[in-house]
Amino acid sequence: MRGSRRRAAAVAATVLAAVLGLAGCSGGGKDGGHPVREVRAADTMGPGEGSVSLLTWSGYAEDGSNDPRVDWVTPFQKKTRCRVDVKYAANAQEMLQLMSKPNLHYDGVAAPPEIAGQLVADRQVVPVNPDLIDGYKDLEPALRAQLTKDGKPYGVPFTWGANLLMYDQKVVRTAPDSWGALFDPAEAKKYAGRLVVRDSPLTFGDVALYLKAHDPKLHIKNPFALTAKQLAAAQSVIDKQHPYVSTYWLNPSDAIAPFADGQAALGQVWPYQVDVLSRSGRSVAGVTPREGVTGWMDAWMIGARGDHPNCMYQWLNWASSPEVQQQVAEWDGVAPANPEACGHDRLRAQFCSAYHVGDRSYLDKIIFARTPTKDCGGAGGDCADYAAWTRAWQAARH
Repeated sequence: MRGSRRRAAAVAATVLAAVLGLAGCSGGGKDGGHPVREVRAADTMGPGEGSVSLLTWSGYAEDGSNDPRVDWVTPFQKKTRCRVDVKYAANAQEMLQLMSKPNLHYDGVAAPPEIAGQLVADRQVVPVNPDLIDGYKDLEPALRAQLTKDGKPYGVPFTWGANLLMYDQKVVRTAPDSWGALFDPAEAKKYAGRLVVRDSPLTFGDVALYLKAHDPKLHIKNPFALTAKQLAAAQSVIDKQHPYVSTYWLNPSDAIAPFADGQAALGQVWPYQVDVLSRSGRSVAGVTPREGVTGWMDAWMIGARGDHPNCMYQWLNWASSPEVQQQVAEWDGVAPANPEACGHDRLRAQFCSAYHVGDRSYLDKIIFARTPTKDCGGAGGDCADYAAWTRAWQAARH
């Protein structure tokens, strides 16, 4: 789902060139019948064990093989003498399955919000000791607060982004200021066949923000803690919107092509698509709807069965550094968790502004996605879990 955004950017550039010419938490601590051992945060960091095994997305552990100029793995190996062994996951479900297999010993995983909470609840990951990570305090406070349980952090923020409403200014003459432009059936119908929506159950979070403001009888409090009735209402919105949608996107470049060739009018996107299309001369604009926005954060988590904890902590130190954060942001088209990546002219000012890097007032307004759980995210109650969200999304999409 999260392939290399730079590679996606290359695809987007090709599309633009062709079209425009460019002429100008639940679980019981068990796994497949095998008890999961009790895990604790490391107290100290000793010498490296010689290797580290990572489970991640394509683009998150570049070694120069895709582009010799993009390589933060080789310098790490030379500095620490920890060989990096990488397994790339195709999607979040595969990542969860691999982390849950008793015979697999991943030291770390770059987990998205869809599964991060489940990994914690199932004790597939270990609490993080921030004292062993040099740059931990430099990471955005709002991000550091996302993955905690019983006062303990379970993740080291790596990248993040927000979900925005983007529109073609030549087609949509009056700038929209509400998710209603996309989710209200009467409004969506105005641009039938020209809507773009992210193909993810987490899209229900944005729908829930819209419903919270426009249907108070549903009593929605948290867009990622929905009762069965509230989820059904969100599913109904997507079901009614479905006939008007031209593109459901998984890969970021898939949301660029429809706007590049003038086929799309409105869409749910990330800052990446707004940035790429704007720099390519398209008349698009990104909007923060008045109902608010949701966001996502990918974080490095430490595997409960990892065999190389010292090398893993060295990787966490490395991945959190401004220099590596700069490379990741540029290559993947994401916001870095360490705002120092924008310091000392590491990242261009336009990039940092477009992605709101270091803008804490903006960050504080984002409702970051969390794994939907039956206990409503630990708040108590009877909510739909992520499996129910997935079923509802699949039903609404077909």
